[in-house]
Amino acid sequence: MVKKNNINNEKYVITPKELKLELPLTSKISRDIFYSRQTINNIIIGKIPKILIVCGPCSIHNIEETITYALSLKEIMSKHNDTIYIVMRVYFEKPRTITGWKGLINDPYINKTYDINHGLYLARKLLLKLAYNNIAIATEVLDPNITHYLSDLISWCAIGARTTESQIHREIISSLNIPTGFKNNTDGSIISAINSIKSSGKEHNFITINQNGHVCIKKTTGNKHCHIILRGGVKPNYYSNDVKQCEQQLVLMGLKPKIMIDCSHGNSGKDYKKQEIVVDSIISQIKNGNTSIFGLMLESYINEGNQIINSYNKIKYGISITDGCINLKTTENICNKIAYALKQIPLRFLL
Repeated sequence: MVKKNNINNEKYVITPKELKLELPLTSKISRDIFYSRQTINNIIIGKIPKILIVCGPCSIHNIEETITYALSLKEIMSKHNDTIYIVMRVYFEKPRTITGWKGLINDPYINKTYDINHGLYLARKLLLKLAYNNIAIATEVLDPNITHYLSDLISWCAIGARTTESQIHREIISSLNIPTGFKNNTDGSIISAINSIKSSGKEHNFITINQNGHVCIKKTTGNKHCHIILRGGVKPNYYSNDVKQCEQQLVLMGLKPKIMIDCSHGNSGKDYKKQEIVVDSIISQIKNGNTSIFGLMLESYINEGNQIINSYNKIKYGISITDGCINLKTTENICNKIAYALKQIPLRFLL
């Protein structure tokens, strides 16, 4: 007998509408998020003289720790409101090379129980708490279905290196009024990311779900607020020559040369301590007249490094359970360094 499929069981998932009724958005939070998206867009196009910093842990695994980190990050930003704009990295989903923990939504208890309904609840509740404290939020779009539950609380999105060529992700981004960065491929190629920027800015018709959880066809108008993220590949691509080549390719494809640089991943050689080296290069390029780099990404948490999780280890406080991160003190030092450098070159923003 031929087996029909490889599914062991099927469970009901809460609808986006049901979750939002349980954890509603207030009018004030909605206004704050509109303002933060507008601010980010204006930084990207050069209307606001600040550098955008997307900063936070590789992934979210502990709610209380995340709130503690967020409030510290907000304090850092308050010291440099005139030069930098920090958006907190709040990643609930983790793409895995083969297998492993897929993030707070997929497995909130980190014990392979996969209580996705509770994961969605925890994720939205955390985002509301952060938004209540006027902390702008950045996240990665991995499972397009998740956007229906959380996108109203997000100020900036990323599409990762493994999904930057995906038509499904281009379609969903075209439906969102959220500034979005597409990372270059894992091999370092930038053409797919550039094609995704162009594609996401166009109209699309595709099958998805609506707020009631029903399968539907959506027609989008396109997202005009997308940009590229240089994250390295087989080698780093944050050097000035790499940035210039990216600028040329963007212009050739009819796009404005606006670039964000990921200081981690391929650009740091997966060594979290080397993120500051990338920051120093960015500062140097800006000092030397670069006007295309508008932002950067940092992997940062309460304490530095990372830890391996298994059934034998107790999870230590304030340390990432996925990629290694710099600590809050180093994060503050980096932000201070960037802010000081920008104050020395105000004419950059008049170009």
